[in-house]
Amino acid sequence: MKQIVSAANPRYKALRRLVQSSQERRSTGLSVLDGVHLATAYRERIGAPQSIAVSRTGLANPEVRGLLEKMGGVEIIVLGDALFGGLSSVATPTGILAVVETPRPRAVPQRMDACAMLEDLQDPGNLGSILRSCAAAGVGHVLLSKGSVHAWSPRVLRAGMGAHFALSIHEQADLLAAAREFEGTRVGTQPFAPRAVFDVDLRGRVAFMFGNEGSGLSARLLAAVDAVVSIPMPGRAESLNVAAAAAICLFERVRQLRQ
Repeated sequence: MKQIVSAANPRYKALRRLVQSSQERRSTGLSVLDGVHLATAYRERIGAPQSIAVSRTGLANPEVRGLLEKMGGVEIIVLGDALFGGLSSVATPTGILAVVETPRPRAVPQRMDACAMLEDLQDPGNLGSILRSCAAAGVGHVLLSKGSVHAWSPRVLRAGMGAHFALSIHEQADLLAAAREFEGTRVGTQPFAPRAVFDVDLRGRVAFMFGNEGSGLSARLLAAVDAVVSIPMPGRAESLNVAAAAAICLFERVRQLRQ
């Protein structure tokens, strides 16, 4: 294990740039996984990480040590707790960071059983939650517009809880072209649309489209859908969080498939 004791160390500076800069992550093709759960999920579904950084306190954690023992041949860097704290994005870090090659799927398939198209989502927590719902609902492809938050940022990864590694995530996608080419039912969401999502047949090929937190789906994407739907809200709330709305729509499809 290599030890780093100074924040001036070039390797430490490189790690910090990866954690802090989406531009750095995009240009290097690398992502940073914070915590035992994400590092384990990556190893089980994708393979070994490129390198691992661990804190001195983390080395005393049996769960961390057990994971390190399974990482034969992977470079391990040991950091003091203060240095590690400068990298971790969580309030109580578990003491392990894994640097991995960002999984890159092939081009968007022409035929997909079901997918989610996300236009200009800005909140990392929302995106991570939607990815988690897609993985749980068996919707294997997620397309993100060019204006969406980076799917592999630390905050999105943390909210996704490992869902990234069960999905094909297509960033910088041309959603309008993908919608036009999709062979199935294209469902767009809009508050107060007269048709409820529960009244649409979702049992075949379906593309769900969800828009920006503030402005929703653009007019050009709404013009490309087959059904514009809303979620009935008999209570007094004016709207739903986009991640909650997506979960309801995705699992309405699961419910219909079970009938």
